[in-house]
Amino acid sequence: MLVLALDTSTPAVTAGVVELTDHAPQLRGMHAPHDARGHGELLAPAIRAALDAAGARVADLRAVVAGLGPGPFTGLRVGLVTAGVLADVRGLPVYGVCSLDGIGAALPDQPALLVATDARRREVYWARYQHGRRVDGPGVGRAADLELDGVTAVAGPGAELYAETWAELPRYAAYPDPTALVGVALDRITAGAPSDPLTPLYLRRPDATVPGAPKPVSQ
Repeated sequence: MLVLALDTSTPAVTAGVVELTDHAPQLRGMHAPHDARGHGELLAPAIRAALDAAGARVADLRAVVAGLGPGPFTGLRVGLVTAGVLADVRGLPVYGVCSLDGIGAALPDQPALLVATDARRREVYWARYQHGRRVDGPGVGRAADLELDGVTAVAGPGAELYAETWAELPRYAAYPDPTALVGVALDRITAGAPSDPLTPLYLRRPDATVPGAPKPVSQ
């Protein structure tokens, strides 16, 4: 059974084809170019490249998993719309997973892991994990303000972006992993659960706002 995993919550425009076996999900093909502003242009070619690497076709897919973020508004929406449309057109179930889980679940050996990705405005999106399982978050805040008591390592793009903040901790510059994303959704996939609503985890309001009504002008 082949599952397509997509994530556009970070500069990594990630598409992966994962096979569900009797033992554990296995990555068969992946393509993840990095471009913080190129999600719209790069995602479809990334899907094709991942399918080619796996020796598979769209018709071979049986489910789609999509990273829900948190992440930048435009890039995140590209991934969720693509996942939703592809699943709808092909009649496939689609499941949403917190994108930070795609990093934390890929590092199950870490007993107290902090995952951090770039939220801009000098902030990070964060969550905490114990042996691959999320125990706190997701949230958003300044890297310097996050509580580090007991944290054994930091992972994600934020780990290097704010390296000076976490200089004394082991750091992993990881991005959402397709196999980990599928692993988090595995029970839903194998149970044939109904599709999830792909509701993005924005965590805060967008920078752009709708203009208010024009002010009255007195003569």
